[in-house]
Amino acid sequence: MSSPVVTVIVPGRDVAPYAEEALASLKAQTLGEWTAILIDDGSRDTTGRIFAEAAASDERFRVIAHDRAVGLGAARNAGLDRVDTPFVAFLDADDVLTPSALERWIGTLDASGSDFVAGAYVRLRPTDEGYVPGPVQPWVAASTRPARIGTTLADHPEASGNIVAWSKASRIEFWRRHRLRFPENRLYEDQLVAQQMYTRARAFDVIPDVVVHWRERADGSSITQHRAQLPVLIDYLDALRSGLAVLDAADARAAATARVRLVLDMDVPPLVRIAATHPDPEYRRRIGGLVRDFRERAPGHRAADPAAAELWDIARLW
Repeated sequence: MSSPVVTVIVPGRDVAPYAEEALASLKAQTLGEWTAILIDDGSRDTTGRIFAEAAASDERFRVIAHDRAVGLGAARNAGLDRVDTPFVAFLDADDVLTPSALERWIGTLDASGSDFVAGAYVRLRPTDEGYVPGPVQPWVAASTRPARIGTTLADHPEASGNIVAWSKASRIEFWRRHRLRFPENRLYEDQLVAQQMYTRARAFDVIPDVVVHWRERADGSSITQHRAQLPVLIDYLDALRSGLAVLDAADARAAATARVRLVLDMDVPPLVRIAATHPDPEYRRRIGGLVRDFRERAPGHRAADPAAAELWDIARLW
């Protein structure tokens, strides 16, 4: 067997119903020269056993077992410390890689010499017949279509909307040269790191290929499905503003504006609907502050959906 060229970091906590499918998607890759670090982050279910059995049957899998949960950021950092291949990628243990994901990522970087590559992704939605992948959403398409090789934020500011770690593969040298680490003890840890990657890369690539099916859990237990909880909202807003601060510090004005417009169009309307009936007035206060701030940052932006504009107007008064 050839030496691995890419390490896939796969953290998971209490994801037993989904982990086997995630690992099967790795084993089905058209690029076989990979290794994976499976990180059981203090699971209380059988996730640890699934990871251990995978490692026992396939030497490409290695396991890190945490006795207690340390969080996604710290789990990913533990994996990063052990990468010994030229490239690194990420997969959450409840998601699924498409069969050619690693081949497309690594093939693109081999040809381009760029620091990292970002691909498209779709939601894996629950139905009566099981989970079904949906279409590529407009904001994902805007960041990944058409393919761009050796680009920068100055040339492609909409890339700033693709903020998830698992849509990308990178040169590990890039992470270590810039001492990139995921924030720990907070949610939405991808956002800060993504903007650091975009602003520090000499060049990056984007490809329209769907590389990941991102699971929207039927039981509503994923973090992105918990934004009605005030602590989750606070972490989201902190991560969002931290990412924008990185863009501002790099004078990436077009990218920052593109990010603000995307949040106003996509994230704010459902948050305003939650806030309107939320029992804690602090929730409304924070959404109102976000909307006022972002409307000042993008004063000429018009909502494509008139209903979104009405929600902005409501939230500005909170």
